[in-house]
Formats: sequence, C-alpha cells, structure tokens
Amino acid sequence: MQNVILIVHLLLALALIGAVLLQRSEGGGLGMGGGGGVMSQRSAATALGKVTWLLAIAFIGTSLTLTVLAAQDASGVSVMDRLTGDAPATDSGQGSTGTGDLNTDALLPPPSAEDSTTAPDAPLVPRAD
Repeated sequence: MQNVILIVHLLLALALIGAVLLQRSEGGGLGMGGGGGVMSQRSAATALGKVTWLLAIAFIGTSLTLTVLAAQDASGVSVMDRLTGDAPATDSGQGSTGTGDLNTDALLPPPSAEDSTTAPDAPLVPRAD
C-alpha cells in the first residue's frame, strides 16, 4: 500500500513540475518590475492554473498520507535502538539499558567460515620476517 502511494506521489511531483514549467511567465522575478505580479489585480484562472492547484492539493494529500503511514510503522522504535542493538521496551520489563554504548557487533557482518579458522589475536596482515 505504501509503495503504491509513493509511486503516485512521485508521479504527482513530476506532473506538478511539468504544469508549473508550462505556465506562461509573468516576467519580473518575484513580481518586481513592470506592472503585474503578485500585487496586481487578480488574473483569470486558466485551465493550467486549475490543474496546478489540483496537482498541488493531491501532492500535499499524498505527503500527509505517507507521513501517517510511516508514523504507524515506526511504533516506538528509535534509530538509536537499531544502532545499539537494544530492543524496544516490552511488557516483560526487558529492553533498553539506557547506557548509550554503541554495540559494534550489531553493525558488523556475521563472521564467515574463513574467519573462524584464525585466532582472535592473529594480525590482519601477515608479518614479513
């Protein structure tokens, strides 16, 4: 579900960029120079302007939907909990110790069969005698 909304969101973003770029330039960046611009009388709403508003509203709607879905998936799990390897607090009372120490074992890949044959204190590079 989240992937479908994300794809729709990306398509809306591309369509919104295209709709904005297709609109006629009023000249004078940020409404400065030569009459017209933001401070002048209201111009007639064109079809492209209405499409731009519709795309913008849909884009904001999908943004909010994705935010709500991401918040539901988070369910109290912190990024720091993932780095330290601590599990989130559960009803059994077990969970984070709160020490803040970085558990590097959680960040390292599992040992391979080659690593198990070497001694733990063996140098990484063979010594040239």
